[in-house]
Amino acid sequence: MLNDLLLTGLLDWGWANMFVLDQERVTYLEKIVRPIVVYGLLIMLFRVFGKKEIAQLNPVDFVVLLLISNTVQNAMIGDDMTITGGFIGVIALLGVNRLIAILKFRNPGIEKVIEGHSRTLIADGKPDKDAIRRELMTEEDLNVVANREGYEDVSELDKCVINPNGVVFVEGRTATKDERFKEDVLNRIDLLSRQITELRAALR
Repeated sequence: MLNDLLLTGLLDWGWANMFVLDQERVTYLEKIVRPIVVYGLLIMLFRVFGKKEIAQLNPVDFVVLLLISNTVQNAMIGDDMTITGGFIGVIALLGVNRLIAILKFRNPGIEKVIEGHSRTLIADGKPDKDAIRRELMTEEDLNVVANREGYEDVSELDKCVINPNGVVFVEGRTATKDERFKEDVLNRIDLLSRQITELRAALR
């Protein structure tokens, strides 16, 4: 009796609704095209709005990315909540991403078109204000980058380059705080070693 009730309940629950795509509302082609279009638009927008939004996130940028992900959700899934529809969308995204990776590998020029190119923000210790302005970065942003790499502020940087993936590469005019600390420790160890050697020689 109990088994019959459970079986009836499961059948009435509508398992088919989880998997069967209602083609009158959303077609298979639409489920493939929607995520690909959103994928392309997001790549274009990040290309236009700069590299900082990709990796160098402050709280405001992070909130914007969260809102973007929520905003484009309906644009990708359409009027469909089935597992099959979601699976089709995932396969479409992975497929187009794989295709672009292959194209970039075979033709490096495509990578520059899609992702842009590296931009030098500081050269020979001199900030390039135009380049910094194009990336919508402030002096505080650069100071954060300098601190992350072990420097006090941007004045200690000799070179700063922002890559297409948003990662910032820096070179300092002097050693970083960690490097200076390590050098000081090594010097003290060397001094202590010499003193021990001299003490041993004096005791003989």
